[in-house]
Amino acid sequence: MAKTLSLIVPVFNEQEAIDASFARMYAAMSALPYAFEIIYVNDGSRDSTMAHLRAIAGGNGNVRVISFSRNFGHQLAVTAGMDEARGDALIVIDADLQDPPEVIGELVKAWENGADIAYGKRLKREGETFLKKFTAHCYYRLLNAMSAYPIPLDTGDFRLLDRKVADVFLKMREHNRFLRGMSGWMGFNAVPVEYVRHERVAGSTKYTLKKMLRLAFDGILGFSYRPLTAAGGTGVALMGLSLLGFVALAVIAATVGAAPWLWGLCGLVLFDGLILAAMGVQGAYLNRIYDEVRGRPLYVVAEKINSKDKE
Repeated sequence: MAKTLSLIVPVFNEQEAIDASFARMYAAMSALPYAFEIIYVNDGSRDSTMAHLRAIAGGNGNVRVISFSRNFGHQLAVTAGMDEARGDALIVIDADLQDPPEVIGELVKAWENGADIAYGKRLKREGETFLKKFTAHCYYRLLNAMSAYPIPLDTGDFRLLDRKVADVFLKMREHNRFLRGMSGWMGFNAVPVEYVRHERVAGSTKYTLKKMLRLAFDGILGFSYRPLTAAGGTGVALMGLSLLGFVALAVIAATVGAAPWLWGLCGLVLFDGLILAAMGVQGAYLNRIYDEVRGRPLYVVAEKINSKDKE
């Protein structure tokens, strides 16, 4: 039986880029010897993105559109696309053309050669500021160092997933999702495909500093228990400093004299720091538990076009 590819494209306020990116994505998919579908997930756009998507889907039966009732975030938009996809392999790509659609063919070749996951590895990042490149460099290395599972450096969500990998993804319904970390946790055969990341074709980035920090936070808390152990290490260090402080105070008291309240202050500050650090980390994990036990749906769909549910 002929195999099918599903291209998943999360979009948020991409009215300037959507038509140009569709043309290149459609051409890239048409060049492959497989039937395909393109699934756009409109993540609560407030511009004319949805109008463009309606026009595109109206003229192309293999284009599907899911539109959220509000902005739920990139990771949940990708998840909704995976829920909708019917392909034997699923490919995730953003609409801004920073990840070139022409590289999709290389991902498919890796899949044909036995890869369960083929992920894009950035050799170069064009059109980004030094600060963005530097923070990204530091973040990926910090995340990889802290994670209990290997997460490849300098990679994003641009990747191909075999259907068996996607099926595992769809069983993992946690709200605070970090798809790169989830891929690392699974342990399937993952192969890098190197490419140069381009400048945005139009518009501006929708990943604000707040969203980037949130994704970083989800990545660290979702796939590493080391913040908990780090708090314990901090506690040991603080107790060591406290002992050194008491020794120093004892020397001072034996020579020039030390006020009694200095002893209490030394211990109080250090132990309060230990308690607050431990409580902060525990609070972060408890907040994640709270998110899960509420049992809310991951996202809410306001409209579907050419959906498989209607077939």
